[in-house]
Parts: sequence; C-alpha cells; structure tokens
Amino acid sequence: MTNTTADWASPALAFAIRRVPDDRDIDELGHVSNLVYLRWVQDVAKEHSESVGYDAEAYEALGAVFVVRRHEIDYLAPAYAGDRIRAVTWVETWRGASATRRTTIERDADGRALARAVTTWAYVNQKTGRPLRIPRDVTARFDAA
Repeated sequence: MTNTTADWASPALAFAIRRVPDDRDIDELGHVSNLVYLRWVQDVAKEHSESVGYDAEAYEALGAVFVVRRHEIDYLAPAYAGDRIRAVTWVETWRGASATRRTTIERDADGRALARAVTTWAYVNQKTGRPLRIPRDVTARFDAA
C-alpha cells in the first residue's frame, strides 16, 4: 500500500462517518481491536453507498452487488474507548468489474491518522457470483456525490 501524504489526501468527493468506541470494542491490550477498525472500513463503505442511493434494495433491483476481494490495512496508532473517531472513504478507481476504495480512520481530537485501508471491491451477479462490468450509472452516482 502506498502511504505518501498525497495518496491519502481526501478528495472533494470523500464521505465520512463518526464513531465512538465503547468497552466492547477494546481488546486485551486496552485499545480498539483491529477487527473494529475493519468493521469501520466496511461501515463507511456501506453508508457511502447508501448515501448515493445504493442500499440493499437498490442492488437487489440491479441483480448485482459489491463484495470485498481484498482488504489491506495499515494500523498506525491506537484508539481507546471514548475517542471520537472519523472514518473517511472515497472510490479511487473504477476498472471493469472492480473498484478500489481508500479509507482513513482518524481521531477527531488531534486529527491523527489511526489506520489507512485500501479495499478492492468486485461487482458480481447476485445469482451466479460472477463478476460484471460496473454500469456507468452506478459509477456516476459515486463520482457526483
């Protein structure tokens, strides 16, 4: 994963959510579990999709859905229960039947980057599981948000 500052500058079309971890999110080391960071990566992608009109019902109507092919996460600093967290995501590239999405997870109090993720999503037929070319009307909604 590339980690230059320019690669991680949020574009104008970035989408953000906020979370506050609680005691259930804390691991045996006393900080937010790696699995919680992964959940936030998934949550912000799902909520971004819903914000542009592609919820579960919309994908059902299309007969296709995005599924994760690969997550790559760099954990940069710990978060703790009660920290206000911001997860920011954007679609970096569209290629045929796949999309690459970047996500940053930051602490609100100091703006510190806690994790960075690159996720490859495949657009697949819901019945067959086979990849499908992503329709232009789908990409256009994300590109215009």
